[in-house]
Amino acid sequence: MIKVVFFDLDDTIADTSRLAEMARKNAIENMIRHGMPADFDTAYSELLDLIREYGSNFNRHFDYLLRRLDIPYNPKWVAAGVIAYHNTKFAYLREVRHVRRTLLKLKEMGLLLGIITDGNPIKQWEKILRLELDAYFDEVLISDFVGVKKPHPKIFRKAIGKFGVEADEAVMVGDRLYSDIYGAKQVGMHTVWFKYGKYADREKEYLKYADFTIEDLKELPEIIEVLNGEGADKEVHAD
Repeated sequence: MIKVVFFDLDDTIADTSRLAEMARKNAIENMIRHGMPADFDTAYSELLDLIREYGSNFNRHFDYLLRRLDIPYNPKWVAAGVIAYHNTKFAYLREVRHVRRTLLKLKEMGLLLGIITDGNPIKQWEKILRLELDAYFDEVLISDFVGVKKPHPKIFRKAIGKFGVEADEAVMVGDRLYSDIYGAKQVGMHTVWFKYGKYADREKEYLKYADFTIEDLKELPEIIEVLNGEGADKEVHAD
């Protein structure tokens, strides 16, 4: 019997890929609006390179951007970027469609719910709290706090250990075939690939590790019923 359902956060619970792109573009536009002497395409391209090199949680992207553009440092331009970035995030942060409906249904089915996500604990908790979804989840594991990142099996073992269940009593739902699906399958969890966001057409070499594929979270309760031997006449997307 399935007792626990775990979710990734970004592009599984929170719709963040398009949000991040919008926030970064608005940041560059605001820096230029306040006098930064650079054209948008060049500055945006350099910012993306910085993010690839230093990671999205690096806290000095805009400072380094000025260096890479060979522009004298001006705190006004950095502040303009920071303001636009955070204002965009706060204004446009949205949950993925049917999240609340799905979580409520799973709770009604008597399931425990958890989140397993990579990233900065403060930033990840901010998304959960701003979306007012924290009450649905019994445990939240964030890689930078736990000390191990997906797809390492330790973070998944820590997660199921929090609930005192066996791996085959847990389901992992996520948009990343590599970090979410492959990682969870290595410890024996059931896996549901949520085909959504920027990774919907990537990492297909790991598709064989997905027990099910869905394109809408509202399909998830039926999958749990099938795994529990109920609703065998219902159709689900299995791989």
